[in-house]
Amino acid sequence: MTKARSKITPGAWDPSICHGLIDELQRLRAAMLAAEQQFATRIAAVDPAWRPSAVNLVHYLAMRRFDIRRLQERLAWIGVSSLGRAETHALANLDKVLGLLHVLVGQSWTPRSSEEPVGARRGPALLEQHAEALFGAAPEPRTVRIMVTLPSEAARDDALVATLIENGMDIARINCAHDDAAAWMAMAGRMRAHARRLGRSVRVLMDLAGPKLRTGPIETGPPVLKIKPERDPWGRVVKPAVLGLYRPGAARQLPGAAGWVVVEPDWLAQLRVGDQVEFEDARAARRCYTVQAVDGESAVLAGEQTAYLVETTRLALARPGAAPQTTSVGGLPPAPERLRLQRGDWLRVTPGGTGRPAQPAHGRRRAQPASVPCTLPEALMQVRRGERIWFDDGRIGGVIRRVTRQGVWVEITDCRPGGAWLRADKGINLPDSTLKLPALTDKDLADLKVVVRQADLVGLSFVQSADDVRALQARLLELGAPALGVILKIETRRGFEQLPGLLLAAMGSRAAGVMIARGDLAIECGFERLAEVQEELLWACEAAHMPVVWATQVLETLAKTGQPSRAEITDAAMGGRAECVMLNKGPYVHEAVRLLDDILRRMQAHQSKKRSLLRALHFLPGEEPPPAGV
Repeated sequence: MTKARSKITPGAWDPSICHGLIDELQRLRAAMLAAEQQFATRIAAVDPAWRPSAVNLVHYLAMRRFDIRRLQERLAWIGVSSLGRAETHALANLDKVLGLLHVLVGQSWTPRSSEEPVGARRGPALLEQHAEALFGAAPEPRTVRIMVTLPSEAARDDALVATLIENGMDIARINCAHDDAAAWMAMAGRMRAHARRLGRSVRVLMDLAGPKLRTGPIETGPPVLKIKPERDPWGRVVKPAVLGLYRPGAARQLPGAAGWVVVEPDWLAQLRVGDQVEFEDARAARRCYTVQAVDGESAVLAGEQTAYLVETTRLALARPGAAPQTTSVGGLPPAPERLRLQRGDWLRVTPGGTGRPAQPAHGRRRAQPASVPCTLPEALMQVRRGERIWFDDGRIGGVIRRVTRQGVWVEITDCRPGGAWLRADKGINLPDSTLKLPALTDKDLADLKVVVRQADLVGLSFVQSADDVRALQARLLELGAPALGVILKIETRRGFEQLPGLLLAAMGSRAAGVMIARGDLAIECGFERLAEVQEELLWACEAAHMPVVWATQVLETLAKTGQPSRAEITDAAMGGRAECVMLNKGPYVHEAVRLLDDILRRMQAHQSKKRSLLRALHFLPGEEPPPAGV
């Protein structure tokens, strides 16, 4: 369908071009109607309110099975629609073009609106109607809603919740992977109370945790305290290393210490300003620090060398002519639960237990690679040799080299130069693996009892098949909440590949939408593919008249640091093509809400979905604009 019947010659008019286009469009139309017949049973199964949308989705996907770029070029040359904005009304758009071509060649044309599920007006209207059913009415004059992930503090901080609502939050997202039911109920209650007080309509989304693969607990190393001086570019000390000491049960009153340890009370009582305290640190390095301040409860020492203090370290008070008095140290901070990994290292992912760092060979004992458990051990038996595995949002990547009942052996192939730390409770992605995991975990089933009482919307995480969607809908029916809005979170490659079936299944709910979870999608599909993947998701959902949430790392630098990056401003503006944009939590999230509100208001005058809007520009100062309507 990509071959032209005649070559376009600039400046020449050849009616045969129109005849060739008519033939190609007729074949394209026949393929769309054939697809409608093929999916008739699944279309009939959707909620009646969604049926025109289901038919339009099937028509659009049938049309997009073909590469029609050359066809579009010739249609645009003639001056008719190139089908580039056919998402909301695919068949009606094609029929409009066919009608114009028939007129151009002097042939009669009978409108075929009876075969078209939606037209140019009804299609966009259905999308708006479905968005309002799911998210509530958009706040005037902004047409795109703002969703915010609530931090744990929202369960007790009234000022935080009120500020978010005042700045423009329309949907509050509660992540059921964190906190507990009591906290969720407190968040929802505070949010609704402040929304009523402020005269705003704000809905609550509760995201189920889903079958998320994460790293399990990692063995902590021995407690250690590191203190070091600050140096200038030439290595000269500009601020000494400062160590604080205090007796058991005392408060840490003196300022300036980088770290504190507990010492014996009698020994502490002997200290005077100017005394020298000597010790051998964990590396057997001799150190000497000077007492800077003492208050009876605590003391502060300063030195010009870095020191590592461990449980076996002993501090010695050295005075001329007297035997050194020593003390043990305690209260050391526990070592973080983490593994250091570099390219070429091996990592064993285990079905249980506790992770630990690599163990060198010792005597007859062989060297052992680092290990980390997986929170869903059943997933490990479904992977295969040669498949990729990613950890911590793609920061560390590897290839599975061996699979046994004792775990999966991974060769680390991707991480930053010099290595990276892997901690507990970090995400694991298996983009090449076909995993058969329950859509609703036991935790999700328990959480749903709270969700149906507190939420307006429920998010289905890691959805991969139409059966996953139907399982949630059946459970909501059992709990007496069939009208609860459902949002499908597309965050795996399999979820993306199964999108048409997922959308049709979601149409069994009265209110439904899709969240483009770009973080996991980037890892699953490849960062280089994310741009086209998110575009395809937007197009398919628009064809289904299904509202979309644009999510993950929107204005994230601003939310976390208070200062946005230039790139994320553009990204936030692109999010205006969805019906809702989601912000993640951060200390400056209230500022991110305010800025996003401003960006979305501005951009809606310039763009609607893929279509640019030709709002008046002001590049020529002093010239009067033409009259209205011109």
